[in-house]
Amino acid sequence: MKRMALCVVLAVIVLFGFSLPAAQAQAPFKLKMSWQPEHETFFPWLAKQKGWDKQEGLDLEITYFDSGMAQLEALPAKQWVLGGLGGVPMVVGALRYGAYMIALGNDESITNNVYVRPDSPIAQVKGFNKQFPEVYGSPETVKGKTVLVTTVSSAHYALSMWLGVLGLKDSDVVIKQMDQASAVAAFEKGIGDIVALWAPHTYAAEAKGYKKVADVRSTGRALPIVLIGEKEFCDKNPEIVAKFLRVYLRGVNFQRKHGSHPEVVKLYQKFMKDWGGMDISAEMAKLDIDNHPVWNLEEQLKLFDAAKGMSTAQKWQTQIAEFFTAQGRFKPEEFEKVKDSAYVTDKFLKLVKTPIPTDELK
Repeated sequence: MKRMALCVVLAVIVLFGFSLPAAQAQAPFKLKMSWQPEHETFFPWLAKQKGWDKQEGLDLEITYFDSGMAQLEALPAKQWVLGGLGGVPMVVGALRYGAYMIALGNDESITNNVYVRPDSPIAQVKGFNKQFPEVYGSPETVKGKTVLVTTVSSAHYALSMWLGVLGLKDSDVVIKQMDQASAVAAFEKGIGDIVALWAPHTYAAEAKGYKKVADVRSTGRALPIVLIGEKEFCDKNPEIVAKFLRVYLRGVNFQRKHGSHPEVVKLYQKFMKDWGGMDISAEMAKLDIDNHPVWNLEEQLKLFDAAKGMSTAQKWQTQIAEFFTAQGRFKPEEFEKVKDSAYVTDKFLKLVKTPIPTDELK
């Protein structure tokens, strides 16, 4: 009996000694992430719905923020280590915290816009600057007007680029800081003369009949949403970062294959309602998908290629840093730290395992 009992005890020890660590080793890596209720977040949300993250050994924890600057305020405490935000706050993240730009999210050049009411004098003047024929407004119609905008954001960048085309600066208008939802609501109540918005709030503005006077592309600039990484985490966990990028780019492949197919539109509406807290129409969802071009892995690697000098992605970020400096938000010595955009790196993209799946609709 004693011998049998000993065997049972040994069996239990062996069972727990070997099975528990094995189970623990298979547990997915919890990845703390920060995102906004925007198009780029659709891909990590979709990954959670379809289990793509689990297939890479990850468990994406997607935390909601209403702006890039709010995300950055939470970074020092490491409330998150990877996420998506605009190219504008990315420069601030690199300067203040040494954060990496690890990939591109999407192109927001036509979804960060400046609006006025249709009866505004600003809407009656087009092509004041002959180099930018699609831009509305003039110094006389704009100077001194009140603008509602989320400051230090992609929408703020659109605003400042528009003012620049007209020969004006931020100091030539009265800027009122508001989050996006509040800006839309306030503008509807008659507050302010101009509002600067990003999607999907842009679609709400257009549905209300407001006139778009400029977007980033019409002012001759490019503006990406970027993927950001906390430096220490990325340096210690490059393979985890690469796995996340593979998950994200799987979403890119999904959009590139299916576009705004009705089934994708339904998924997008569910994403916006369940995670973003916004009820959007099928038409608005389709617009948001169609107006956000995305880059696959091969295209991203080309945009990040710095073999012959600054990469295209680095040049885009340097232009944004120049914007900050021109507005007096960066001191010359601060600009010197980010002017080469060395924080823009392809080292994690190069670790992404290929091929990346392209999923069918189900």
